[in-house]
Amino acid sequence: MQAKLMQTTNRPFLTRFAVTVLALVAASASIAADYPTKPIRMLVGFPAGGSTDILSRQIAQGLTQSLQQQVIVDNRSGATGNVASEITARANPDGYTLMMATVATHAINPAIFSKVPFDPIKDFTAVSLIAQYPLLLASHPNVAAKSVRELIELARTKPGQIRYSSSGNGSPGHLAAEIFRIASKTDLLHVPYKGGSPAVAAVIAGECQINFGTLPGMMPHAKANRLRALAVTTVTRSPALSDVPTIAEAGVAGYDVSSWAGVVAPNGTPKAIVARLQREIVDVLKQPAMNARLAGEGAPPIGSTPEAFAKFMRGELVKWAAAVKQAGARID
Repeated sequence: MQAKLMQTTNRPFLTRFAVTVLALVAASASIAADYPTKPIRMLVGFPAGGSTDILSRQIAQGLTQSLQQQVIVDNRSGATGNVASEITARANPDGYTLMMATVATHAINPAIFSKVPFDPIKDFTAVSLIAQYPLLLASHPNVAAKSVRELIELARTKPGQIRYSSSGNGSPGHLAAEIFRIASKTDLLHVPYKGGSPAVAAVIAGECQINFGTLPGMMPHAKANRLRALAVTTVTRSPALSDVPTIAEAGVAGYDVSSWAGVVAPNGTPKAIVARLQREIVDVLKQPAMNARLAGEGAPPIGSTPEAFAKFMRGELVKWAAAVKQAGARID
């Protein structure tokens, strides 16, 4: 009798609960169906002209066409991407603020800075991993070394005189060079710049001798002989530069560093909107012209699920925390 009374008593509550859930589902579906109704902002934590900016503009152009709303790239450089990350983390989670997250902003910075103004996992919603790609070790054409082995020999004869540029303290290029310095037992001098584009320009101008930069930003200069491509940083060669060896092949056993980029949104962005964005991004990446363009730039597209991208980022945090510790790099 008591059980029957409880069932009777709970029935109105369960009915109201079911109605509420259905209403929320319907509201979510309605939001996704109407979205977007105004321009979308995609934040980039680095200056215009760098590889992240180039990649972001290509994705933004594709999304502008598919969503029938302008996707505007907003460059907010500073603190190796921390400025853009904080703006995104504090933005209204309505689907109209996105960010091109990178290995720097969401894996390296939390490990190398004593404090960052955001949580790389809790403050963001993963949308899709766009691409993962190697860095390219390149030198000024006038540098005597024409291979990694020769570069190591040169650096050992001139301790502290070989200057390498980077896009900033704690950037992937900075850490890639530090890991290389430790593994090769050389003494290299770090010269940080405010972004990948000026860092590459510094080597072209002869201000620095070498740079570890992303393939999309470096390849055009290497192909035009403004830079000499020495090696890629991953364990396998890049199809875009199949004649360029890996650093591991060239004599630094076990060397493996890669960069990546993916779209994130502020935490709390409606799941239906995230799902819509993920589908649109994957469709953009599947377009033959886009696919060929990114692959040709050394960044073959991926297009993951939000869940897979979130899991990937958690793994990257662990990996790069260990790399930062190994390099002894720290920014206070």
